[in-house]
Amino acid sequence: GFQNEAIRIAKEISKTRKEFAVKLSKAASDEIHALSMPNTNLVVEVKSGETFNDLTNSGFDEVNFYLQTHKGAPLVSIAKGASGGELSRVALAIEVVIAMNEEIGTYIFDEVDAGVGGKAAIEVGRRLKALSKIAQVIVVTHLPQVAAWGDTHFVVSKDESGSVSLSQVRKVSSEQRIEEIARMLAGHEDSVSARKHSEELIA
Repeated sequence: GFQNEAIRIAKEISKTRKEFAVKLSKAASDEIHALSMPNTNLVVEVKSGETFNDLTNSGFDEVNFYLQTHKGAPLVSIAKGASGGELSRVALAIEVVIAMNEEIGTYIFDEVDAGVGGKAAIEVGRRLKALSKIAQVIVVTHLPQVAAWGDTHFVVSKDESGSVSLSQVRKVSSEQRIEEIARMLAGHEDSVSARKHSEELIA
C-alpha cells in the first residue's frame, strides 16, 4: 500500500542524494584546494534508513558535512572542527559550486574572509571574482587583498562627531581607490610602500 510506495520514493531520493553528495564533495574540495587549503577535503555523507519507521518528512536520509584535513585523517564535523577562517573558505567553496550550477542573481558575502590573510586572502578574492562572472557579488570586507578584486569599490565610513552617528557610503575609483587600498594596507606598512603595494594589488 501507501507505505511501500513511500519507501520506494524515499529510496529513489536517497540514491539521487548519494550521487550528488559525491559530486559536491569532489567539486567543493577542488575549490577548497584553490583557497590555500591544498590538503583539506569536504566529505558529504548521506546516511539512510530502510523501514517505514525511519521515514521523516524529508525522506530516509541524514546528511552530514565533514572536513578531512589530509588523506587518512579522521572526519571531523564542520561545526566542531573548523576555525573561523576555514569555515569561511569552506562556505565560499560550496557557494561557488552551487552558483556554477544554479541561477542565483545576487550573492552578498559579509566578511567571508574572516580569519584569512596573505595568500589565502588573494585566492578568496580570485574566487569571488570568478563568481561575479555569473552573478552579482556584493562583498563586505576589511581585507585589501579581497577589495582589490572588485569592479566597483564603495567605502563605508562612520561619522560620530555630532550627536547622532552617521554612516556614509561613497564610491571610490582611480586615485581615490589606490589611496583607500593603501589605507587598508597601512596598518603594517609605511605609506609609500603601502601605496606601491596598493597599485600592484589593483593591477
